[in-house]
Amino acid sequence: MRRSLSLPSPALLLFGATIFLSALLLFWIQLVIAKMLLPRLGGTPAVWNTCMLFFQVVLLAGYSYVLMTTSWIGVRKQAVLQILLLLLSALYLPFTLAGDLASVGAQNNPALALFVYLLGAIGLPIFVISTTSPLLQKWFSRTEHPSANDPYFLFAVSNTGSLIGLLSYPFLLEPSLKLSVQNRLWVVIYAVFAVLSLGCVVVLWRKARPAESEESLVVQGAEEAHISLKRRFYWVLFAFIPSSLLFGVTSYITTEIAPTPLLWTIPLALYLVTFVLAFARKQFAFEGLTSYALGGLALLLTLVLATNATEPTGPIVLLHLAFFFVAAMLCHYKLASDRPYAARLPQFYLCIAIGGMLGGLFNTLIALTIFDTIVEYPLMVVLACLVRRRHDSNEDSSRDRLFDVVLPAGMGLLTATLALLVSSSYDVSEVAAIAVVFGVPLILINHRFRNRPVRFALALGAVMLASIVYSETDTRTLHVERNFFGTLGVRDDPASATRILYHGNTIHGRQFTNPINECHPLSYFHRDGPLGQIFRAFNSDPGSRNVAIVGLGTGSMAAYALPDQDWTFYEINPAVISIAQTADYFTYLRNCAAAPTKIVLGDARLQLQNAPDQHYGLVILDAFNSDAIPVHLITQEAIALYMSKLAPGGMLAFHVSNRSLKLDDVLAALAKQNGSLSAGIVDATQDRVAGKDPSEWVVMGPRSPAFEV
Repeated sequence: MRRSLSLPSPALLLFGATIFLSALLLFWIQLVIAKMLLPRLGGTPAVWNTCMLFFQVVLLAGYSYVLMTTSWIGVRKQAVLQILLLLLSALYLPFTLAGDLASVGAQNNPALALFVYLLGAIGLPIFVISTTSPLLQKWFSRTEHPSANDPYFLFAVSNTGSLIGLLSYPFLLEPSLKLSVQNRLWVVIYAVFAVLSLGCVVVLWRKARPAESEESLVVQGAEEAHISLKRRFYWVLFAFIPSSLLFGVTSYITTEIAPTPLLWTIPLALYLVTFVLAFARKQFAFEGLTSYALGGLALLLTLVLATNATEPTGPIVLLHLAFFFVAAMLCHYKLASDRPYAARLPQFYLCIAIGGMLGGLFNTLIALTIFDTIVEYPLMVVLACLVRRRHDSNEDSSRDRLFDVVLPAGMGLLTATLALLVSSSYDVSEVAAIAVVFGVPLILINHRFRNRPVRFALALGAVMLASIVYSETDTRTLHVERNFFGTLGVRDDPASATRILYHGNTIHGRQFTNPINECHPLSYFHRDGPLGQIFRAFNSDPGSRNVAIVGLGTGSMAAYALPDQDWTFYEINPAVISIAQTADYFTYLRNCAAAPTKIVLGDARLQLQNAPDQHYGLVILDAFNSDAIPVHLITQEAIALYMSKLAPGGMLAFHVSNRSLKLDDVLAALAKQNGSLSAGIVDATQDRVAGKDPSEWVVMGPRSPAFEV
């Protein structure tokens, strides 16, 4: 079905360039819009996921439009309609994010509110761009070009444009151009795209093949006359799995590493690469090899997910990305191998768009509603393993199908039993416990089930489900809650007699469960740690008795409050406020604050603008998305805002503890740009009995007696 070309014709170059440019514009504006929104909505990874879902839904709308127009009206009417849409879309340009975005973050469902906002702000131009690739491929199939019968290689061209648009932004455009300039440049390139689209219309108008000739392609294969529902379902499924995995692995990286657009682009870039490789003229992957590699990576990833492992960070992140890449490669290869003749091209792309949109919808909206924890990611790991190629051709008997359920259940039971046995042995190290509890069943699964995809996938799922028993052996979960800003958990730790707040896998505060010791600030906020030093310096000679805390956590810093002070906490996540104010979980706010305390809901960078200038003697930044400070809170503009709110002699204190990023040098450079002093305070002491965790802080401010203590 494929034909080779010696030299590209002018028509092919025109269609290819237009498709390439449309894809580049689509992914470029996605990053620009996300960059505009992040500082206004708290920098949470859910902002990025919601933006991706929005673009997927608009893409689905564009593909649906192509299917309807190419089925119901002639090519010349299609061309006229496309020109009208291009002209109407110009009314949206240049893009401006007007309106009250702060109210979006305050909604009960911010993701849905943000989606509606984006639809009104940028909907039509994105819709026009989203129609380009399938529509122009369909038009190209109506030309007399030698490759017109199999135009799917243009889908690889489209994804190459997407990839270049994605990678050029963080490395070239974002560092060198302001957002306003990026916006104007995008408009200029959009105008070029519109001119090229008109050129495609001219080529179609002059060289379109008669409709009868196009429909005659269908009779080349009787199976193409009617595409079965089962075949369409598999197209949707093979698009759904990589899409959902894309959202899952992105959430993992941006939660456990840092919520920065540069990191967000890595999974999306890999996703696009798999499309390019799968639909290229020359195949670069073999299904058997990809399926085999997926099995090995799935075993390792199951171990990581079951144990909630986050260190060593680099290898673990690479494992997540490697599994995602191989799984996406396998699914997209299956899609490319089963593509229909060009006459059915719009239906094929519509199914791909439906699958992609469902993946985003499942992770961004549905999972938040039905799951208290991040279940959707391991669930997609299991589903990806289900579509692996089977390495034998034997037919399954009813007994085999029964064993496909019974044997995996046995692996889950074995894992739970080993977890209980290990928990009763006090002289077993953590490494040895993991080796026994998970190593034994995973070795058995690899040895006995690897060549049977259903049995293999369900067994991995059973091990991950049974890992709950292992996680509950050391701590007891009291509360789990999930919303737009992430997953929060409250657990009792009998060994240290403390109650712990988790955001994802990261500790966000502790408190002793014994009421006698409840007002001792623990974890990163211990009196014997850096924060104790900071408060002693502040209390020795404060420029103002007012204190601002960005990030509430358990409310443990309220234990430092003195009667003559006034404290304000800024917190974006309403779930954190609810947990900190629930006395059954933590009592710092109720029992330990000697000064009046106020909690302001909303993003601190926006809310602090409402505070009087030179009002606070101390501003503490302790805002985290799981393991990292939201980047928009430590920019030059943000620090200038904090400085404007400091009274003479006041201080800024940044909590910068995390597993992956070195932020002290970054903040030191920002302090220098602001003409301020800075100092880092590092405490590597871990004392479980005293409730103390290692922490790292940076203090910033003008020269003053308090700062020099």
